[in-house]
Parts: sequence; C-alpha cells; structure tokens
Amino acid sequence: MAKKGEHRVKLGLTCTVCKSRNYITERNKINTESKLTLNKYCKKCKKVTPHKETEKLK
Repeated sequence: MAKKGEHRVKLGLTCTVCKSRNYITERNKINTESKLTLNKYCKKCKKVTPHKETEKLK
C-alpha cells in the first residue's frame, strides 16, 4: 500500500503586492507540476490579491 501524503509538499504562499507570507498549504508534486498562484485575502493589503508559491517547508 502507498503511504498517505507521499507525493505531497508543504509550501508557503506569498502576496505578490506586499510580499508578506500569509498562508501555508500543500500540493501534490506529481499532479501539479507548475507553481501555484491563488487569489487569497491579504491581511496587510486588506483585499484579495494573487498569492504565489514561494518555497518548500519542512
């Protein structure tokens, strides 16, 4: 049996406007090969802005 979460990677999402890291999420590195870009609410900007994947977390 395959291990649960074997191909999943934790990563941080950074606001493209103010460059603050607001969210931590994970993605499947086999199914999603490109970097994530999600529209999320930024507490600093106080509006919905695009957030990009920055780095892999441990």
